[in-house]
Amino acid sequence: MTVSHHHLVFICTPAIGNLVPAVEFAIRLINHDSRFFVTFLAIDIPGRSLVNAYTQSRSSLSPSPNLQFIHLPSLQPPSPNLYHSHTAYLSLIFNSHKPNVKHTLSDLQKKLPNSARIVGMFVDMFTTTFIDVANDLQIPPYLFFASPATFLSLMVQVSKTDHDRFNSLIRNSEAEFVLPSYVHPLTVSMLPLTLSKTEDGLFWYGYHGRRFGETKGIVINTFEELEPHALRSLELDEVPPVYAIGPMVDLGGPAQWQGGEGRVERVVKWLDGQEEGSVVLLSFGSMGSLDEGQVREIAFGLERGGFRFVWVVRQPPKAKLEQPDDYSDLSDVLPEGFLSRTAGRGLVCGWVPQVTILSHRAIGGFVSHCGWNSILESLWFGVPIATWPLYAEQQMNAFEMVKELELAVEVRLDYMEGSKVVTGEELERALRRLMDDNNKVKSRVNRMREKCKMVLMENGSAYVAFNSLIEKLRA
Repeated sequence: MTVSHHHLVFICTPAIGNLVPAVEFAIRLINHDSRFFVTFLAIDIPGRSLVNAYTQSRSSLSPSPNLQFIHLPSLQPPSPNLYHSHTAYLSLIFNSHKPNVKHTLSDLQKKLPNSARIVGMFVDMFTTTFIDVANDLQIPPYLFFASPATFLSLMVQVSKTDHDRFNSLIRNSEAEFVLPSYVHPLTVSMLPLTLSKTEDGLFWYGYHGRRFGETKGIVINTFEELEPHALRSLELDEVPPVYAIGPMVDLGGPAQWQGGEGRVERVVKWLDGQEEGSVVLLSFGSMGSLDEGQVREIAFGLERGGFRFVWVVRQPPKAKLEQPDDYSDLSDVLPEGFLSRTAGRGLVCGWVPQVTILSHRAIGGFVSHCGWNSILESLWFGVPIATWPLYAEQQMNAFEMVKELELAVEVRLDYMEGSKVVTGEELERALRRLMDDNNKVKSRVNRMREKCKMVLMENGSAYVAFNSLIEKLRA
């Protein structure tokens, strides 16, 4: 019997960094072959208004009739005495959703035409518990990995290492930590805090890393020319086939699914009046914020350096697992007189769509938290980064960009919550390196910008990997 269409199901961690590239991947599948239909099972978590806005807008403004979102029923969050880390919190929520997911998929299967079937279910790095549901319903499971190959390798290595031995390796934060996906050894201080400081974080990293091996294939948002060593190292890890099909970048960005148009227009209009490559963007992602003392030091550094800037300043969340919010009055957190002294030379604002700003010809540098989506966006537009990691695997990403790939300059590599403050002088020095037209990093980033486009063209490495995956899914 001829299959009229191939149905795929995605279930992702409800975070912008996980969802957006997965949706871009799904759209690429649909655009490649209209017989692909994709259903996202959306899990709503309190305090994540940005994520909820994204899924709701994608549901109502889907670019294709072949893409749909089904919101799972809300559940009570786990009791605080059951977890210590964010990873454990999410993993417990996902585990409790298994009956909902099974029921939803069973209903979906019944509604499909006789000639259609679900040919795959994509989980991500923290939703691997749903592999059990896929197996129960005889749906082939796949992994969509939104972070770099270096982090994939870490999770696989943790799954293979005895916990007592791992804890003995990481007792000294300045000790070297050797990973096969890096040419150079890291220090322990660059590992995710949830892994190095919490027992349940270590447990869940190992759990998810082990389950990666149960999938039929791993689709990862990177490409051969960017991470050649890390991808080669995975071949020795005996993981399922890896399909490096990136970069998957949402070029429309949140401008198409989030409000605040007036603010965006104000920033873009100001940028239109600046010289090409003369402005530095400072932005720390959808979950990133800094305390008031650090914000003041950034202000001193910008004022001392004299560079033109767009600076996104956000208020730390009131609850640990919520996202930051915008300040109602920025003068409450900035040094007195800062806004008047820098008027005309810079803009301080709340949340703005990063892609819209990064793509502007006036942007010449990017002080970034080093989330993987932000890194790929900066490379796509040829904007060099100064690294200021905050959480998750961002310290590892910063190390890779500066030490391994030489595609960024360093503010800090191991900054995280509670770190020693980055002084204004320290930021000023980094900005001078970042905005120096003779900086070798800038020329390397420009070359990588061209490779980002070439790998997606016919016979490019990502194009070939994508087509290989398509053949597997169709089979």
